[in-house]
Amino acid sequence: MSDSLVKKLESYLDRAESMHLDYSGAEPYPHIVIDDFLPYELAEEIYSQFPQKGHDLWNALPTDDQKSKFVTNDVAHFPEVIRNTIYHLNAKNTLHFLEEITGIENLISDAKLSGGGLHRIERGGKLSVHVDFSHHHENKLNRRLNLLIYLNKDWKEEYGGHFEFWDAAGKDRKKLLRVAPKFNRCVIFSTSPESYHGHPEPLNCPANLARQSIALYYFTNGRDDGKEEEHNTLFKSSGEERVSLTTKAVRFASSGLFRDITPPFLYRFLKNLWNKGS
Repeated sequence: MSDSLVKKLESYLDRAESMHLDYSGAEPYPHIVIDDFLPYELAEEIYSQFPQKGHDLWNALPTDDQKSKFVTNDVAHFPEVIRNTIYHLNAKNTLHFLEEITGIENLISDAKLSGGGLHRIERGGKLSVHVDFSHHHENKLNRRLNLLIYLNKDWKEEYGGHFEFWDAAGKDRKKLLRVAPKFNRCVIFSTSPESYHGHPEPLNCPANLARQSIALYYFTNGRDDGKEEEHNTLFKSSGEERVSLTTKAVRFASSGLFRDITPPFLYRFLKNLWNKGS
């Protein structure tokens, strides 16, 4: 199975120049959507072994901004086919492919899957519009790139859960593009203070289904675009969305001002909690 994945990645390299043009010219910020990303048989096997509701691997996230979202980065206990696929997607040939299509040099994968790994959002859940945390929690490398693979068969439009690209403008922030989380569809995008995204509308799938994905993040040691400032995952309201006082307090607690007035040991603990699964 690994040979088929290597060949698939090599086929993308043959199209790297045109993919780079698509990626760099995309709005509202650089991204690309690749359907049938993994070899079909591999995607089918991953789907069949993806941990289901109630599995011991899952950790529930505690805030309303990530309502009914479950995550795990315990890669040592992933099913073998998922563990091996993540290994290959973090390997040198994948990094080369990503560098070619994005133009970002010297990418570094994250074996610890900080904030990444496997994600599952259940009926009624959501992921509020946000920008991702800027630096790796442990090694302080700059987060530059997200790679998301969706694993949702026969996903209907009315289920929702679309990946939504939003602009970065003030309180009149607007949704600019939406991508359905279809089976074996991959979304790759650059992370920056402007890369707002999410799915703020509650998921409307049947109770026996969930929005499933693999999330991998890539880093560099520094960045050359002047966007070095460190921040946590920052959630924002979308459109006319109303949020509770509790949610507003949690959002404030992830801000830079809160960092400045909080004892370092407490801030580090809360930071790891806020940035899980984003």
